[in-house]
Amino acid sequence: MRRNTERRRLDGQAGYTLTEILVVMAIIGLIAAILTPGLVGQLGRARAKTAKLQLDSIAAGVEMFRSDVGRYPTEAEGLRALINQPGDVDGWTGPYIKDGKVLDDPWGNDVDYKSEQAGRSFVVKSLGADGRADGSGLDRDITAP
Repeated sequence: MRRNTERRRLDGQAGYTLTEILVVMAIIGLIAAILTPGLVGQLGRARAKTAKLQLDSIAAGVEMFRSDVGRYPTEAEGLRALINQPGDVDGWTGPYIKDGKVLDDPWGNDVDYKSEQAGRSFVVKSLGADGRADGSGLDRDITAP
């Protein structure tokens, strides 16, 4: 008698059918297809905003360097002069930025530094998501100040 009862319980527990599992998988796939493009676009915009904040931070460090040393870093010294004191510089009280990782943009490319107008101004620049000059959208160049 017990065996018949146990057999009936086992027969009644059929589980999920292949069709039910496929329907659930299709629903999950549709949700992912709808949400993924929006999330990827949001990630790209977040990286661009992060790059702008990084460049502003680096530009502030360059201004502090100028305030202490009396000039902007030369292109030969580059942005590393904000982290390590160049050999022939008096008045350096850095480091002017906390971490050298800031010198890489969110896409892993080096931040570009140009001293302009015979050392009277400067530009720090990220080449954007594509790592090439110019571009539009998320590939556009980002500069500071």
